[in-house]
Amino acid sequence: CYLSSSGAVELAKETGGRVHVFHLSTGKETSLFNNKKAIKDKQITSEVCIHHLWFSDEDYASKGSLIKWNPAVKTAQDREEIWEALLDDRIDVIATDHAPHTIDEKSNSYLNCPSGGPLVQHALPAMMQFVAKEKISIEKVVEKMCHNPALLFDIADRGFIREGYKADLVLVDPNNPWTVTKDNIIAKCGWSPFEGVTFNSRVTHTFVNGHLAYQNFKVNQVSNAQALTFDR
Repeated sequence: CYLSSSGAVELAKETGGRVHVFHLSTGKETSLFNNKKAIKDKQITSEVCIHHLWFSDEDYASKGSLIKWNPAVKTAQDREEIWEALLDDRIDVIATDHAPHTIDEKSNSYLNCPSGGPLVQHALPAMMQFVAKEKISIEKVVEKMCHNPALLFDIADRGFIREGYKADLVLVDPNNPWTVTKDNIIAKCGWSPFEGVTFNSRVTHTFVNGHLAYQNFKVNQVSNAQALTFDR
């Protein structure tokens, strides 16, 4: 992982090119990035996924191939170093790497199953769990999951609550515990690496372009999605 990430970073430095390195999974990789510039002025940026902030190799004993990702989940020490880099702004974005493989595919042996898993539904509740534990502030979560992606990729009219912007909004009840079960998983693949986890926070409503798209485990089948546009 370090060889791959460092190679990309060195190439960007040599050419003056812009690079965004995603899915950091090791503590060593965090040394490749810095927080000396504002996000809009950075040439080299990076992101980390929810699963690399939540799981460690200690979870393989109970989760097995269900937490097989590419890159793989590493040690608890790697996870802690990634957290440090996220909080001091060397890492710029929190992502999901949502990959809803079927449970049949993921039930194969570790070496014979695809990498990835469904994460969109539980990404925000997972981060809110860290907020409740005072591991990260809610402002920092919004910055890493909403503001910074829009800024880094010059996404037009999204990522902020501003007049004239698309009303992409999520309402969260921070004190509404619920346990992830197969019955409340929305992803069509029907499983989650978070099954059995009790989250303190619940997403109650999701608005896309100002239209109610989700409410209390029910998805509005009328789509009001629009293609992203970019300021470049």
